[in-house]
Amino acid sequence: MRKWMTGALVATALAGAAPLACAQQAPLDGPLTIVVGYPPGGSSDRIARLVADRLKDRVGVSVVVENKTGAGGRIAAQGLHAAPASQNVLMLANPAVMVVAPLVYAQPGYDAQQDFKPVSLASRYKFALAVPASSPIQDVAALRQWLRENPKQFTVGVPATGSLPHFFALMLGREIKQDPEVIGYRGSAPLISELIGGILPQGIDTLDTLLPQHRAGKIRILATSGDTRDADLKDVPTFKESGVNLAADGWNAFFAPAAMPQTKIDRLGADIATILREPAMQEAVRGVFLEPVSIDAAGTAAALTAYRKQWEPVVRASGFTATQ
Repeated sequence: MRKWMTGALVATALAGAAPLACAQQAPLDGPLTIVVGYPPGGSSDRIARLVADRLKDRVGVSVVVENKTGAGGRIAAQGLHAAPASQNVLMLANPAVMVVAPLVYAQPGYDAQQDFKPVSLASRYKFALAVPASSPIQDVAALRQWLRENPKQFTVGVPATGSLPHFFALMLGREIKQDPEVIGYRGSAPLISELIGGILPQGIDTLDTLLPQHRAGKIRILATSGDTRDADLKDVPTFKESGVNLAADGWNAFFAPAAMPQTKIDRLGADIATILREPAMQEAVRGVFLEPVSIDAAGTAAALTAYRKQWEPVVRASGFTATQ
């Protein structure tokens, strides 16, 4: 079982991992800002701050995390795409901003593929299907049998309408040949509350969100969305192991404005990838139930292309649209 690392322990461990060669590398031409479109304390913010703490040693300048919240992360993206080439700024973003929003908003305020350049993936996260602890359904096979006997009663709660868990629920429905009634909540907290209370029969959210409640015995995770079982849930099968041909994940990745010189992007991508290979950093990322990823700018671009191929058809087929 992984143990949570306190901020002080993480900082101490990561500081000790700094290679001596870092100080000899040429610095950037000024301070670097990492913009996060979500409030402090969330998974995106935690990843950004862990990387920023180590990145400053490699680039030789101060690295500051700035939270620009609002519009589900789109405010941060709208500000980043207008940044001039001379500004040292990156954004940590996820598929909600870079894949889903451009498809469901008529005017998101940016072009995700033209206004930004990928720098480095930082982490991946899985999805999970859960039921109340009081539910008689113990596994996916039992759920499918119940749905065969009770058609058109596949009700699934998700943390927000138009979120990745929403579209993952649609993927799941397609694979098991059931049309889900997707109920969007105003965040994970009310979703989990109604799941624990037995008001909601099924819920889908990110694994890192559901895992603590599963461990506490308040909900039961039936399956996870990875290709292999999660290290923290070795007794819980994947959807594929449960007979459902489905695997998907989300991610956090660093992006630069399109105006930033490619040489600088490549340098930052290589530095972040190196940091994410450090054992202390990997332990810190896993400590918040996320999977650390170490891929440079070129590899990140290829990975994002593959993600878009998986998610875009599902989003478009759903017909879902959003208003500003």
